[in-house]
Amino acid sequence: MLYIYMLGYDVDFGHMEAVSLISAPKYPEKQVGYIVTSCLLNENHDFLRLAINTVRNDIIGRNETFQCLALTLVGNIGGREFAESLAPDVQKLLLSSSCRPLVRKKAALCLLRLFRKNPDVVNVDGWADRMTQLLDERDLGVLTSSMSLLVALVSNNHEAYWTCLPKCVKILERLARNQDVPQEYTYYGIPSPWLQVKTMRALQYFPTIEDPNTRRTLFEVLQWILMGTDVVKNVNKNNASHAVLFEALALVMHLDAEKEMMSQCVALLGKFIAVREPNIRYLGLENMTRMLIVADVQESIKRHQAQIITSLKDPDISICRRALDLLYGMCDITNAKDIVEELLQYLNSADFTMREELSLKAAILAEKFAPDLSWYVDVILQLIEKAGDFISDDIWFRVVQFVTNNDDLQPYAAAKAKEYLDKPAVDEKMVKVCAYILGEYSHLLARRPGCSPKEIFSIIHEKLPSVSTTTIPLLLSAYAKILMHTQPPDQVLQNQIWTIFTKYESCIDAEIQQRAVEYFALSRKGAAVMDILAEMPKFPERQSSLIKKAEDAEADTAEQSALKLRAQQQPSNALVVTDQHPSNGEPPPVFVGQLSVVKAPNMNNTEDHYSTEQVLSQENGNLSQVDQQPPSADPLSDLLGPLAIEGPPGATVQYENSAVSGLESGPDVVDGSAIVPVEVGTNTIQPIGNIAVRFHALCLKDSGVLYEDPYIQIGIKAEWRAHQGRLVLFLGNKNTSPLVSVQALILPPAHLKMELSLVPDTIPPRAQVQCPLEVVNLRPSRDVAVLDFSYKFGTHMVNIKLRLPAVLNKFLQPLPVSAEEFFPQWRSLSGPPLKLQEVVRGVRPMALPEMGNLLHSYRIAISPGLDPNPNNLVASTTFYSENTRAIVCLVGNMF
Repeated sequence: MLYIYMLGYDVDFGHMEAVSLISAPKYPEKQVGYIVTSCLLNENHDFLRLAINTVRNDIIGRNETFQCLALTLVGNIGGREFAESLAPDVQKLLLSSSCRPLVRKKAALCLLRLFRKNPDVVNVDGWADRMTQLLDERDLGVLTSSMSLLVALVSNNHEAYWTCLPKCVKILERLARNQDVPQEYTYYGIPSPWLQVKTMRALQYFPTIEDPNTRRTLFEVLQWILMGTDVVKNVNKNNASHAVLFEALALVMHLDAEKEMMSQCVALLGKFIAVREPNIRYLGLENMTRMLIVADVQESIKRHQAQIITSLKDPDISICRRALDLLYGMCDITNAKDIVEELLQYLNSADFTMREELSLKAAILAEKFAPDLSWYVDVILQLIEKAGDFISDDIWFRVVQFVTNNDDLQPYAAAKAKEYLDKPAVDEKMVKVCAYILGEYSHLLARRPGCSPKEIFSIIHEKLPSVSTTTIPLLLSAYAKILMHTQPPDQVLQNQIWTIFTKYESCIDAEIQQRAVEYFALSRKGAAVMDILAEMPKFPERQSSLIKKAEDAEADTAEQSALKLRAQQQPSNALVVTDQHPSNGEPPPVFVGQLSVVKAPNMNNTEDHYSTEQVLSQENGNLSQVDQQPPSADPLSDLLGPLAIEGPPGATVQYENSAVSGLESGPDVVDGSAIVPVEVGTNTIQPIGNIAVRFHALCLKDSGVLYEDPYIQIGIKAEWRAHQGRLVLFLGNKNTSPLVSVQALILPPAHLKMELSLVPDTIPPRAQVQCPLEVVNLRPSRDVAVLDFSYKFGTHMVNIKLRLPAVLNKFLQPLPVSAEEFFPQWRSLSGPPLKLQEVVRGVRPMALPEMGNLLHSYRIAISPGLDPNPNNLVASTTFYSENTRAIVCLVGNMF
């Protein structure tokens, strides 16, 4: 049976026999029973209840072999019933002085497993004295296991274990300094490196060390570790010694040691990044980046700038990424020019997977630390020239903002734009930014040779045949601006531009067609066009979306440290965005809004109704406006990344009576009857954004933010296949303190079978946990599952009930059909309940492309050309559930 299970097959027989073997008196039979039971049965299996008494008898018995088997089983399974019934006996076994160290070691690890799984069941109140007693243990096996238990206990409540702190320092002194360790616990000459690492990890959970003698002793031990670590040829010895060293570095940073020790740490890491071994260089770069959180060591790190730049050009892309992170974090006004120039130079040979991140960080550094505006423009244009395909629109949006807001910069920017656009091969993003700048400000160059309106138009127009439909509207705008600025009018130029406008008046793209028609009509109004096509107004001051985007992309602790430092640095005063109101009432051509922590990518090419239109919510029968939530970022790169911001107090909105139980009316929301009314409660913590709007967006998308408040953000990433689905809940702690008493309960409707994985009781500061949720659709229904979620932050106990977007349309699969398949099936359906027809009146008119995109969002495939009437839409899909076969659904819309 065990062999079959190891091959990957489900074994659903013999469970009772395996449990029965646990009570066998002979060791071979008991051993097989314990092994098979721990492998085949999970913590919720009913048969485990039959074994609890037998397992308890083995634990409290005198046979040490049977005790070890029982403790191993309990530790592997770690169920709640085991914790409630057996935790006191495991605790007694751990503290027993008559047991052999082998049994006590297993008891400590078993208790650690039970505490991690069920911290509310395992009673550890008053365990500080007992842990202090365990730390006096001479056997290193028991001591190592006990230290693992202490790390878990201290991470949950450090204040209760202050008496353990001096003991931890003595253990570290015994190991690292005195080397009082048996030979069997020495690994390549290093005294028990595992225990050293665990001890220093436990010390990092204490905020400070008050006793001067203890603090002095600890720093002497850390100094000894720093001085005694070097790079040798033996890989295993290097791995062990570096594990101890890097944990010691983390502890030094945590304790905020004096500047001399910090400088010594940087010098030691500088040796690491200079060796040939790639793994050691990687660790050196990563830990040097972590040290950027310490304000006084940046000058010491700058001394290694040349070596870091060398690592940036390493053939190993992992080392390149760490070097890029370190350069990005250590950059300030004094070395920004050198670092940015190196990044620009490296961009030509950088790996393609790095170019987007490299370009983004170079653009941010140029923006934050530019010595003057012209240098900033030069850097951005070089970036676009070297890595146009990898440049996000946010980068050229940002340079447009600075050029627009600084009058002195406009002639220089226009001249540079002409220079770059005049080259034979130009990237499309370069065409966009140069066309925009020349359209707005080329008249400032009119007196320079080669810069007449006709010549500027010719330079721009040469690029028109090679650009996509997304760039043509910008070029048409530039033509209209050039025509407006040409005074007195040039008849030849005017006829050329009018010919272009006339050509695009019948373009199939609505944006291009509308601009061509309007610009042609406006350009015939003469002097009146001067006011309509005046220069764009100044942009209001706002946070750089580039910086926010980079923060969202940060993933590991080292980068978080660099983020904290960058937040404290003073940027250059060269880049100033003034706050002026629009002079002519026109909106700016480009809006660069702040990106939120989580993005939800669109499933179609249409604009998201929730991010571009003002959402209306029905409250007590009246329509009221609700604050709109900015679009959100991809939850898996991040949501798979850290949460770098806290919800601002001004961004919160009050709960509404209809926030959970009601739905806004509109073409792109699910039917109101599909929602289970849920009580909101009386939480004092208010959500950020509208809960109902977030739910509606997730009904059409598979990733995004479900809920957010000042302390937590809950994101969702979903995958659907036939009648099954998998949702991943991303629980992100946005604060520097842990969230405790976290509980999540799924309230599924009768037609859904849902199973949520374990949700941790505590979410550490600035951390994010993932909780998979399996969903099976049993039959058709419009009811919706509810997530009952609660947590505690400080004195605030928050409880929320959120609808989960496991709605009916998630179990649809688009099914394009031909006319031969569609119409016979359509005619074969006579009437209700298999065929329903409804006339909808009094709703907002919707264009056919918009209706098609909406149906696509609901997983319904459009079959074009089936109906001879072009105003009708014919669509089809397939519905899947476990209890029924695949059901073909046909849709016909007539307008």
